[in-house]
Amino acid sequence: MRSLMQKRSVVIRILGAVLLIGCTQKSNQATVTAGIGKEAAIPARIDRIISTAPSNTEIIVDLGLGEKLVAVDTYSAGIPGIPEEVMAIDFTYPDGETIVGLEPDLIISAGHNITGSGEDPFKVLRESGILVFSIPTSGSIAEIYEDIAFIARLLSVPEKGDALVSDMRRQIETIAALGSGITDKRTVYFEISPAPFLVTMGRNTFLHEMIAIIGAENSFGNETGWISPSVEAILDKNPDVILSNVSYVDNPIAEIQNRDGFSTLQAVRTNRIYLIDSNASSRPSHRIVLALQQMAHAVYPEVYEKR
Repeated sequence: MRSLMQKRSVVIRILGAVLLIGCTQKSNQATVTAGIGKEAAIPARIDRIISTAPSNTEIIVDLGLGEKLVAVDTYSAGIPGIPEEVMAIDFTYPDGETIVGLEPDLIISAGHNITGSGEDPFKVLRESGILVFSIPTSGSIAEIYEDIAFIARLLSVPEKGDALVSDMRRQIETIAALGSGITDKRTVYFEISPAPFLVTMGRNTFLHEMIAIIGAENSFGNETGWISPSVEAILDKNPDVILSNVSYVDNPIAEIQNRDGFSTLQAVRTNRIYLIDSNASSRPSHRIVLALQQMAHAVYPEVYEKR
């Protein structure tokens, strides 16, 4: 499910970096310039925020504004820093009456909130005068930096956004400095969905970028976006290391080891199969740094465990 949502949102990213889907309220206060050059008026005070994606929720919380959240998507439930009483809503088919009743000053939505039919689930809310900003899912680390900065500007805390980006950039550059000196480029197969519906990724994804940063090569780096490889294709790639962020099956490592034909893989024969934090590796926020650190230590422990 997550991979399908990500595929749709990557397509939306092509249409515009940060797109304002609707604004019928008037304000003579501040404005924010969206990625396509449009200016949008925002209220002088934003005290009640609804976030419809966990990546945006993480950014809002770590900007120090978690207490302003009045509702979040169901995937955001459990993120440290959100109020205990915050309402969790299914934003694939949101209840407009419930959301209007929360009296939000602002809704920050995401590309995957568009339904399978392509309909805008926030149309009624926008027509009622509620500000709805859409931030398409980022396909690169640079775009994650942009998203953090945009949300920070939107919420009038640009300096906190700068600090969050600076800290993220510093940690990534530290790992990249070590990765750039690695000449033994181990190949990595990163599994996002297990059998029988296998999903991995190629270029134009931040996970592909992260594999390169640690000094390794993506086994499917010749592909683009989110892909469904065949078992035969994985066997043909014969990766040195297998990484998985699958969290919804019992013992993902054993499941990989016991697949038909996988016993011949280099990664299986040498027990080089590792789990990566599912949330940190699937949510395009500053918290991808945790996944990056785990990936680095898993693929090149002899390099990164010396730090």
